Amino acid sequence: MTTTSVPPEAAADAAARPSRRKVLQALSGLMVGMFVSILASTVVANALPRIITDLGGSQTVYTWIVTAELLAMTATVPLWGKMADLYSKKLLIQLSLGLFVVGSLIAGLTPNVEILIVSRVVQGVGAGGMTALSMIVMAAMIPPRELGRYAGIFGAVFGVGTVAGPLIGGLLVDTSWLGWRWCFLIGVPFTILAIVLLQRTLKLPVVRKQVKVDYLGAFLITAGVSTLLVWSSLAGNQFAWASAWTAGLVGAGVLILAVAVWVESRAAEPIIPLGVFRNRTVALATVASVLVGVAMFGGTVFLSQYFQVALGKSPTVAGLMSLPMIFGLLVSSTVAGQLITKWGRWKGFLVAGGVIMLAGMLLLSTIGADTGVPVLSLYMAVLGVGVGMLMQNLVLAAQNDVPAHDLGVTTSVLTFFRSMGGAVGVSALGAVLANRVTSLMAEKLGPVATASGGEQSHAVPDISTLPAPVVRVIQDVYATATADLFLIGAPLTALALVAVLFIKEKPLNTLTGDERLAQESAAMH
Repeated sequence: MTTTSVPPEAAADAAARPSRRKVLQALSGLMVGMFVSILASTVVANALPRIITDLGGSQTVYTWIVTAELLAMTATVPLWGKMADLYSKKLLIQLSLGLFVVGSLIAGLTPNVEILIVSRVVQGVGAGGMTALSMIVMAAMIPPRELGRYAGIFGAVFGVGTVAGPLIGGLLVDTSWLGWRWCFLIGVPFTILAIVLLQRTLKLPVVRKQVKVDYLGAFLITAGVSTLLVWSSLAGNQFAWASAWTAGLVGAGVLILAVAVWVESRAAEPIIPLGVFRNRTVALATVASVLVGVAMFGGTVFLSQYFQVALGKSPTVAGLMSLPMIFGLLVSSTVAGQLITKWGRWKGFLVAGGVIMLAGMLLLSTIGADTGVPVLSLYMAVLGVGVGMLMQNLVLAAQNDVPAHDLGVTTSVLTFFRSMGGAVGVSALGAVLANRVTSLMAEKLGPVATASGGEQSHAVPDISTLPAPVVRVIQDVYATATADLFLIGAPLTALALVAVLFIKEKPLNTLTGDERLAQESAAMH
């Protein structure tokens, strides 16, 4: 428990702090917005084959419909986080939701794939703001000691949005009178509802600062990260990992980011203050967030494909089979948050989450084409429980250990690196999966491999058009390749656990972000 003295202004604020009911009302709009923005990233997963067919797109377009949104979301998170420290958080959230509505409407009404990709970028910018700002607003309203209770709910919303997307997308595509366009349009009324709820319920003090945003730093960070994400999404697909394109894109990305670091080190108001990484908790939580991002996104993306190809399930059934992971994440995130608030201790939950997530990865590395649904459900629930205990509580640990004026940027840094881990992880693991499928096809089918999809290993084969003996081989190949991905992911998860073990537990602060800011300002004068 913190024992620092509280100035009269902060004490008065604490006395007038809203009740739990008022806080939940204020957070309702955030929760709706967060769910819809995360849903947008995943809802197209099962709809993509139909979208590409209807709009006459290529395999490259297939990749970019997913990558464009994820790239825009990841690259803009630091800028949103910095603006939250300078301008009205409420206005920024409503702006991000407005962008999301515009992007969704364009995507749902798109006449061709080019406009669809542009709309996904607009959606991504809005989703980046929502993802970064939701936790920042929570930290401003709620003290870390109480934050666990609400962060657990948000972690559950994030997890449900991530894993439920393919289920909802599959249902929409399989329903003849709706179709794939509703994958984009379904979020519009909910997003407008979130904007209205925020206007009515969210009341935050506006702290106006007369400073300039470091737009050069923002541009360089966005350009550098985008270059690396473009490389990771195309390498192994459009060109070889070891190629001139790889050397050029990686070299350019690293060079731009090096210049960004130099600019940030000299800026008066940097987008990402390099000093935050001198904080041990922030540095270790960042490392763990990257690795959790790989496990979270990689696990859900490739399990969906495993259900449809290796197990021969429909898109809707594949979505339903993701429910054990949702349930595990939902329960662990919510229960851990409640217990952290009750006991005031958080490190044990982080360590337990790391251990359980590692166990889930190892269990899933044993799956095959004949793994039973009950066993598979158990393994997925274990992974969901581990991710749920880790994800939001890493943010809580970091927010508790930084000055109030760095809350926005610290939160956005963790969100940024988690999203980047997911984007790079999906791209890299996807390339590994494709190469593994190609080599196994050639090994088991020989000359028949080409006819069975060996040359198009990045496209999911239509097993309904193939003879039974070939189908069995393809199912074994995809099951083996998917299991190998989890085996590759296990050491990364172990590294996340190591990072968590070195985080030092500190008592949870009992003041909100705004109260801490008032205390820090009073101490300076």
